[in-house]
Amino acid sequence: MELTKYTHSCVVLDDGGRRLLIDPGIWTEPAALAAVTAVLVTHDHFDHLDVDLLLAAGRADSGFVVFAPAAVVAQLAGLAGAAVVVEAGQHFTAAGFAVTAVGGAHAEIYDGAPGTSNLGYVIDGGTVYHPGDSLHVPDQPVRTLLVPAAAPWLKLAEAIDFVRAVAPAAAHPIHDATLSQVGQAGTDRWLASKGDTDFSRIPVGATITL
Repeated sequence: MELTKYTHSCVVLDDGGRRLLIDPGIWTEPAALAAVTAVLVTHDHFDHLDVDLLLAAGRADSGFVVFAPAAVVAQLAGLAGAAVVVEAGQHFTAAGFAVTAVGGAHAEIYDGAPGTSNLGYVIDGGTVYHPGDSLHVPDQPVRTLLVPAAAPWLKLAEAIDFVRAVAPAAAHPIHDATLSQVGQAGTDRWLASKGDTDFSRIPVGATITL
């Protein structure tokens, strides 16, 4: 399986022609949608969900389908039955990948806000875990963790503890568009120095093999 990193929290998984897109937000490069027929969206914030981009993709491909929490699907009415509501604990298949939705709530920013739903997605039995905007620890082993690196709801210490709690073989940062190059380097240095997980940054547009 190959994983390509796009801006912020967007990634594409590709395995033998199966292509699955996760969290295409307003900063996502159009190339991320190439040959994609299925999308997972963790929640309804603009940095994870570009409604116009998904509606355009759906108009261009009758086989296009989006799996997401109800708040996201409500914004994708133009896709009709091609926008599917999923809930925490649900197992389903997207673009040929086995997916388990986990978690359910967005991490708190302050005083209960934002109070919205958020689903993490465990792909192909733990090969990859994308948590969206949460630090939910799934109850199954994870080989590759996509770890949020910078957010209003996140402290660096919490990201380090999250990696330790999930204990994946490898971890790569996402949710990092607001970091400068200096900020990326500092965050990466801390995340790489704690625990036994193999931590590395995937440059935007680059692909790794899992």
